Amino acid sequence: MPRLRVTASRGSAAMVVFLAALVGGGSVVGGSVVLDAPAAQADQVRDLEYWLSDYGFSQAWNTTRGAGVKVAVIDTGVDTTVPDLAGAVTDGTDVSGVGTPDGRTPVGENEEHGTMVASLLAGRGTGPDSGVIGVAPEASVLAVSVAFGTSDSTVSNDAQIAEAIRWSVDNGADVINMSLTRNTLSWPRSWDDAFLYAFENDVVVVAAAGNRGSGTTEVGAPATIPGVLTVAGVDRNRQASFDASSQGITISVAAPSEQLVGVIPGGGRVQWSGTSAAAPIVSGLVALVRAAHPELDAAGVMNRIIATADPSGHAVPSPIYGNGLIDAAAAVTAAVPESTSPTPSSLLKEWIHLHRRADSTAEPEPPATDAPPVAVEADPDPPLPAPDPLAAWMPSHRSLTYVSLPLAVLLGFGILVTLLGVGATRHFRRF
Repeated sequence: MPRLRVTASRGSAAMVVFLAALVGGGSVVGGSVVLDAPAAQADQVRDLEYWLSDYGFSQAWNTTRGAGVKVAVIDTGVDTTVPDLAGAVTDGTDVSGVGTPDGRTPVGENEEHGTMVASLLAGRGTGPDSGVIGVAPEASVLAVSVAFGTSDSTVSNDAQIAEAIRWSVDNGADVINMSLTRNTLSWPRSWDDAFLYAFENDVVVVAAAGNRGSGTTEVGAPATIPGVLTVAGVDRNRQASFDASSQGITISVAAPSEQLVGVIPGGGRVQWSGTSAAAPIVSGLVALVRAAHPELDAAGVMNRIIATADPSGHAVPSPIYGNGLIDAAAAVTAAVPESTSPTPSSLLKEWIHLHRRADSTAEPEPPATDAPPVAVEADPDPPLPAPDPLAAWMPSHRSLTYVSLPLAVLLGFGILVTLLGVGATRHFRRF
């Protein structure tokens, strides 16, 4: 069974890089430099968050900062002791069986991942102009911890995700962020019901496209599920990120996925790349739109984000940029026509009807009985056609193909040779 993997890129050009250039000192833990950032230099972290102004979030905050919206982060758990996330997590759970019941103990192979995702989405910063602030700094986070890949959990990855989605919906999530990939185009049947449950309860599900730099060469589930808002990644120049994004026809929009700043358990700050980081930026945007437009359902919210996406000189829609790069200010404030697109639930229902049909329509095997077996007879051969006396005198397709046509060709060739011979004889007699 495929194992889930988080989508932070570990390619040479798009790996997690600790902010050694920002502050001096530090120690190496597991091949990474852990830093203790002095408070006096913390405002430089805010200066590195280029996406806040470049993608319209600072302007969108004049309308809303996401208050009242709940975003479930289905990931490796969120460390709420870090100052940048103080007050951000309001509830949580663990579905792996190896974490704590509140989802606030990091678990799995990459336990830092969930905290980084949450900080990009709803970080509070450490002051008015310091620390990591998320794109929706007043949204609430539901921390749902899952153990990706190999772990001590006795619950399969697939089952954990299905349970995590249901818990998120039952506990009031308006948005679900999934910075993970199954690394396959397909998904288990249990996800059909779980995602349909989310869609029917008006929840927007945001999923990362994955990263080529870490081996995900094409978009995989859950980013392939109809109705999901799938996020690709771009670099600082608004061009497709080679390592920190995958490609596929299910991509909805693109967002920055390189040189992003997040927080790790314990409070250290890191610079990292990957669609794992692009997805929470879009989830935060969904929170802003839901806060600014509470009258919209999930389909209407997604429509605003897609309709206001900026092509930025690219041909869209495409399997690289989707419908374009997100524009937070426009998504929150622009006049957007009402969507006529199918709802997420109808899209998934149609897919289930078409692709699960073979399983659902298969006839069940008859129950075993002690009755003697019934003989099965072959269908009788159809009767031979009645003889036609004219048929013997009429040319058939076979006789035309294998007899008449070859004879006609040979006859024509013989006539041509004869004419050439007569012409040549007369020519020589003149001389």
